[in-house]
Amino acid sequence: MEIKKRGSQPSTKGPADWFTGTVRVDPLFQPNAPARTAGASVTFEPGARTAWHTHPLGQTLIVTAGCGRVQREGGPIEEIHPGDVVWFPPGEKHWHGAALTTALTHIAIQEVLDGKFVDWMEKVSDEQYHA
Repeated sequence: MEIKKRGSQPSTKGPADWFTGTVRVDPLFQPNAPARTAGASVTFEPGARTAWHTHPLGQTLIVTAGCGRVQREGGPIEEIHPGDVVWFPPGEKHWHGAALTTALTHIAIQEVLDGKFVDWMEKVSDEQYHA
């Protein structure tokens, strides 16, 4: 058994290559082989968002606070709220982040495949975000 005490893992700033705006990532757990699931609590300030990306084994988001936006390639932007659970299938190109005037916190859960859990792509433009 392993217990990670609150505050024992440092928060990090979301890297500018992968995010637009102010984003804080609080690690929750990393995979311990043979397990391959990782999780983090991610907080987006208003207007902040991820770049377009995919996950080799999919991703689950559990919204815990605020109001956000999600979009899969070719689909509409959809609003998400606390209690919503979002599933992106393996390889589905998507982005997610806060609403324009409201912050968002979600728990992101994804599995690692061959040492990789995400493939980052181009940033979401302001025009795409405001569509």
